[in-house]
Amino acid sequence: MSEIEGEDNKKYKPYENTGIEEGDTIVKVNDNEINSTDELIETVNMSKGEKVKIEYVHEQETKECSITPVKQSNNEYKLGLWVRDSAAGVGTVTFYEPSTRTFGALGHGISDIDTGELIDIASGEFVTTRILNITKGESGTPGKIQGTIENQKNIGLISKNTRFGIFGTVDNLSSLNIDASKEMEVATRDEIKTGKASILCSLDNNTPQEYEIEIEKVFKDNNYDNKSMQIKVTDTRLLEKTGGIIQGMSGSPIIQNGKFVGAVTHVLVDNPEEGYGVFADIMLKQSKEVN
Repeated sequence: MSEIEGEDNKKYKPYENTGIEEGDTIVKVNDNEINSTDELIETVNMSKGEKVKIEYVHEQETKECSITPVKQSNNEYKLGLWVRDSAAGVGTVTFYEPSTRTFGALGHGISDIDTGELIDIASGEFVTTRILNITKGESGTPGKIQGTIENQKNIGLISKNTRFGIFGTVDNLSSLNIDASKEMEVATRDEIKTGKASILCSLDNNTPQEYEIEIEKVFKDNNYDNKSMQIKVTDTRLLEKTGGIIQGMSGSPIIQNGKFVGAVTHVLVDNPEEGYGVFADIMLKQSKEVN
């Protein structure tokens, strides 16, 4: 939300006391469905300053309010709302479940960059990425994998964004380059032990590689957030390439004794060699609720 300067050079807050808040989703204006920021801008400008009725979703509840747009010196009308209609990022696919054709990725949700709140998505696409660059992590500065989705292949649809990851269905299985011989069982929490384990991740445009880690702590009773395990990268190859856990590695599956135990979720900013992982059973439970 932002103050608007009207054509009279005065400051206005047209959204004030209407009930609409940061993080809400606009679905209709004057009973017309809104699917993009362009449609919203066009509809508001067509109002010519007359009050508009806005239907929006707040915490999964549909509400209505009315806002009178403010005319600016360039003859455009504004509501004072900063709106985005899409978000994109690079992350790692954690698993594919063949019987339901569902996938899980990231191990954490996609949050709004400004509010920090979990985004309530209407729909999403799941596509391959071509990696362009890797920035190593250092103490106080997280590293990252940079990539592009231009000219890449569509894999499936994202239908669910939760604090434990993003989930959806796979339509184009060949794009995932799955090796069916690598199918593995899911470990129960009691089977997960402190000690040696490994993660799978892609740091180039070839097949995923396995890297050694150490599981330092296991929080078996944790069902409320995605910090189920504390982990440390010990593989010198990975440390040399990335400095530890970096942005884009979220979702990298954690393997111990030939079983899938979880996924990488966070890095400790002050020590990029260490971070957290979420239990596999939590992610699988979320995937079973995919529409």
